[in-house]
Parts: sequence; C-alpha cells; structure tokens
Amino acid sequence: MAIKSSAFPYRRGSDASEKDFFDIADESIAQIVKRQLRRPRTWITLLVFFLMIKLYRSRPQPDTSLLPHINYNKVDWSRYAYTQYATSETYLCNCLMVFEALERLGSKADRILFYPQEWDLIIENDGDRTSQLLVMAKEEYNVQMRPIFIDGVRPPEDRGPAQASWDTSTAKLSAFALLEYERVIHLDSDMTLLQHMDELFFLPKASVAMPRAYWLLPETKILSSLIAVIEPSYLEFTTLRDASKPAVYGQIDVNLTDGRFDMELLNSRFGDNAMVLPHRQYGLISSEFRLKDHWRYLGNAQEEWNPDKILSEAKFVHFSDWPLPKPWTMWQPSQLAELQPACDNNPGTPEESGCRDREVWKGLYDDFRRRRKAICKLLSFPAPPS
Repeated sequence: MAIKSSAFPYRRGSDASEKDFFDIADESIAQIVKRQLRRPRTWITLLVFFLMIKLYRSRPQPDTSLLPHINYNKVDWSRYAYTQYATSETYLCNCLMVFEALERLGSKADRILFYPQEWDLIIENDGDRTSQLLVMAKEEYNVQMRPIFIDGVRPPEDRGPAQASWDTSTAKLSAFALLEYERVIHLDSDMTLLQHMDELFFLPKASVAMPRAYWLLPETKILSSLIAVIEPSYLEFTTLRDASKPAVYGQIDVNLTDGRFDMELLNSRFGDNAMVLPHRQYGLISSEFRLKDHWRYLGNAQEEWNPDKILSEAKFVHFSDWPLPKPWTMWQPSQLAELQPACDNNPGTPEESGCRDREVWKGLYDDFRRRRKAICKLLSFPAPPS
C-alpha cells in the first residue's frame, strides 16, 4: 500500500495504481459534511449566503405595470398629476378614497382636486364634514386644492332653479387648463382603484387618450370618459369651454339619459383623433360581472371568462349597475336578489353553484363600503324605498 502524503491525508499516494488514483475518496459523504461543519469558515460562508438571499428578497420588486424603458427614479414627477372633481360631500369622499389608493399604491405624481369655490377649508364645527374631508385630502394625501366656478348643465325637463339634478361633469374640463403640467390623468371618482397608472404619463403624444365604451359595442362606438389622459392646452380648454356654453345656458337640449355631458363633449372634439386605451386594463365596469356573455369586453367569443384573472388585469373597476344604486347607497333585498350576478349552475335554487362572479361583484361593493367608513367616517345611505 502506498504511503499517504501528509499534505493530503485523505487521498492515496501518487505511487498507487492508476485505478486507485482515480478512486480518491476514502470517506463517506456524511463524514465529509460533518468534518466541514466543524470549520468556522463553513459557517461564515453559509451565514453570508443566507444574508444575501434575505437582502435580495427584501428589495422592492419591480412594478410590472411600469414601462421598462423609463427610469422612474429620474422622472420629474412635478410635471405630472392625477385630477378629480367633487361637487357634493358624497363625491368628495369618493375622491378621497381614490387619492388614498394612489398614496397606498405608490403613485409618484401630483394630485389635484377641483371643487366648488363656495367651499372652504375652515372647519366650523364637528358637523362640517365637507371642510373636514378637504383638510384630510390636503394634509394626509398631499392633494392640491383648486376651487373653481362650476357650470352645471340642467336636464331639459328641469328649467327651475334647483341644481340637485344638474350635470356638473364640465368641471372635468378644468384639467385642460393645468398648463404647468405636461400630462394629467383625470379619473372619475365612483370607482375602486386597483393599481396606479403612472405608466400612462409616458404614452406617445396625443391631446387625449381614452378607452372605448365597450359595453355599447358594436352598435355605438364612442369613447368613455371614466379616465382621460390629457395634455393640457389653453386652446383646447377654451374650445371645450365655449362648446359647453349653449348647453350650460339652456340654449340647446342635451341628452343626459344615456351618458354625461362631458362624454358627449369629448367625443365631439376627440372622437376621431384620440388615442384609444385598452379597456381591458383601463375601462372595466362592475356590471360586466353580472353578464353571461362577455364578448364585448374580451373582444372575442373564444376566450374563457375568468373573473379573478380579469380583476387582476384591471387598473380599476367603475361602479355601473343601473338600476341598482351606486355603492354608497344600500340595496333593496328584493332588487338585489333579482339583479345580482346569477350562478353558473342551478341558479336561484338551493343547489346553485359556480357563483364566483357574484362573490367578486359583492366583494367590490363590500370593500368600497368598508373603505368609505374607514377613510371618510361615513356610513352608506339607506336603501331607497321600493
């Protein structure tokens, strides 16, 4: 037997046979591991390895919704903003909920709220909820306050002085006058925001980008004003403002049954030249979960509808379930039973199953009401009398 070298106590000597030379292991794997674990350097290496894994996993993961070619850390975010408008305490709370979501979801752009110039930020008493919500928006969610004069478009059947039924959506046009910004995103407030949309600030140049009102296809092809990505322009602002005056002053009758006046105005101006946003990300409405035929939303009749997948893709869900009320008003039980999403199997019977659409749909309403109470300290209105 060859004499083992003292330098390599666990290997055979070089004068051993060639066959033995390649058969170099004299101990089991368990013995090797046990011997290595006695060495401090082994434990130090393992500690460094696990610390590196922990450090990597603790790093913020990239936002897959953002554009990979944009260095978001070098963007001058003071050039971009989200805007909303409120003309009542109810919609002011809705705006606050959207701003809270933008803050929570990590949006970096400015936030601007248009509201009636008659409002103020002076809290006179505990019942002054409007001023309290304005102060909350400013102090907690860094919202810039923009009081404006709001022109209301009165319905043709309402020529009296009461303004409760007036369409005040022309307040949205104020976003075109924000000339200090390169781009703004105007959002309707009766929605649940699921993801921020900072990536839309970096779309190719276009005066306006909006999704289609897909639920009206194919008979009607118009743009929806649920979201509008706007390049501020004084020319566009004055053009739209002037176009709204005849309706504001009651000189022409406006159809407010099928939509709001701002939607009609924007389609008249940009219907043929706006950039069209994909509605599957930027236009989902809640009534889609009540349907059984989803080809308008999916864009084809072959794709299988999956409510969880659809919700994960969407940036927001806009509440639109007429004749059911908006989520800040409770339902009549009989109305809910009739209009809620039907289950796939044996609907309306004790054996019904496949009710995921209903679960998702109700979950959206329940979530809205919980957040409304938590953020605005407001309860939902009672169900209207049947």
